[in-house]
Formats: sequence, structure tokens, C-alpha cells
Amino acid sequence: MRARRLAIALTAVAALTLGACSGGADEADDTADAGATETSDGGAEGTLRVGIKFDQPGLGYQDGSDYTGFDVAVAKYVAEKLGYGADQIEWVQAPSAQRETMLQNAQVDMIFATYSITDKRKEVVGFAGPYFVAGQDLLVAADDDSISGPEDLEGKNLCSVTGSTSAQRIKDEYATGTNLLEQPGYAECVTALVAGTVDAVTTDDIILAGLAAIPANEGKVKVVGNPFSEENYGVGLPKDSEVCEDVNAAITEMIEDGSWQEALDENVGASGYVPNDELNPPTVVACA
Repeated sequence: MRARRLAIALTAVAALTLGACSGGADEADDTADAGATETSDGGAEGTLRVGIKFDQPGLGYQDGSDYTGFDVAVAKYVAEKLGYGADQIEWVQAPSAQRETMLQNAQVDMIFATYSITDKRKEVVGFAGPYFVAGQDLLVAADDDSISGPEDLEGKNLCSVTGSTSAQRIKDEYATGTNLLEQPGYAECVTALVAGTVDAVTTDDIILAGLAAIPANEGKVKVVGNPFSEENYGVGLPKDSEVCEDVNAAITEMIEDGSWQEALDENVGASGYVPNDELNPPTVVACA
């Protein structure tokens, strides 16, 4: 039944997309792929297009034709419960700034990409979940016990990526004397941390844990484990999606059967990171 509802929803999206476009045969063929139908054994035919990050180790990461990470594991589990096999998933890169547009334009069917549920985003897209609750935290050198929270960054050097508001928030709200260093990506920030150029890196705790779990970084850095925000990661869906409750049911089942914890341990466990147990595993919110 879940697969059938998803098939109907995806077919509707495909039809709307075709009706709004005047593209040629190639465009029609691409869109028709999303018009899945239910097979006699209850499985879904066609392709499920799933948006993920390609550059976040431990969460969504592309290595050639392989895709790994906690977000990927959750997406695969949900897809299976909706009737899709691993070979029916088309992984699509979903940069943060493009996620709403990709859902609105039917470029993807759903997004698992450290996608925080916010009221502003819910005005234009739908969400299932949350499937994880993250929080802004700090990554420091493994032997550094002088930093236990954002207040300890007074006079210290803090790295975050260009365009992120995380580091500026610490300077504005916790330690005005923090010296900010921007880098193009978090990998560069971790390199600066290991080299001693900065004292800490900041973003969501599970993203930091994914970076710390990279073999080259193991034993060199650690997540402080004192989050000071709350970010509910949800599954991005088209507005008013008919499969939202089915996705929620799959997330709940993943948590209850232990697969959620297994995926977390496998992808970020090497960092020693322990998520906030007051908020995780989360309870899904009923779809609006």
C-alpha cells in the first residue's frame, strides 16, 4: 500500500512537471522514470530520486559510485519500506541552497541531507520526521580540555565555512572576543585544527562527528559534546506529499528495530560521539 501511494504521488508530480514544460522527448523520458507503478508482489517499479549531500563524511558522501553515511542509510531503509530496492535509487546531489527548489521543481522525490525542519521551509516544502536531532557543537583537539562550551572560546581561534552563521553566532552570543577564520569547507577547517592554526571548529554535532570519524582524523580530534542549539533533521518532501505518513512509519520502524542505532554507530561511532539522549532517537511528528 505504501509503495502504491508513493507511485500515485510520483506519477502526479511527473504529470504536473510535463504539463508545465514544453521540453522535448528526452525531458519526457527523464520525468517518466519517476512515474512508478506497483508490481504484483507489492514492490515499486521505476526510480526513486533521493537528494543527499555528496561531501559530508559520515552523513552523505560520494566515493565514485558508492554512497555512504547515516543519511544514506536512513534513505535506503525508508526506500525499502516504500517498496524500492537499492538498485532503484537514483542519488542526486542536494546542495543546501538548492533543496527547496529541487523539491518544488520535481528534480528529486525526497531529500535526506541534514535538512533542518523550520517554519519558513514548511511554507514551500513538506517534511517527514525528524529522524535525528542535532545541535551546534564544537570540534577540538583530542587532548584539549580547555574548551567545554562556546563561552570558552574567548580570545581563541574558531573556524567555520564561508557563508555559515554558526561561528558568527558564537561571537555574537557567547564570546565576543572569538577570532573567526573562514574556510571553503569543513575539511579545510579540520586540517587547520589538526595543524594548530585554530582552536575549534563549529557546526552541527553529527557533522563534526562524521569528520572526526574519518580514519585520518581518528584520535586527533573530538566532539565536545555540549550542544547549544536544536536542529531537527527531517525528510524533505514536495508540499502536501501523500507519502509523508508512510515515511514517518518507516523512520519509526527503523528506530524500534535497532537499525537506526546500527546506522549511527557504523557511520560516526569511530569518533566517540554520543548524540543527545534526551532528544535521540527522536519521535516523529504527525504530518500536517
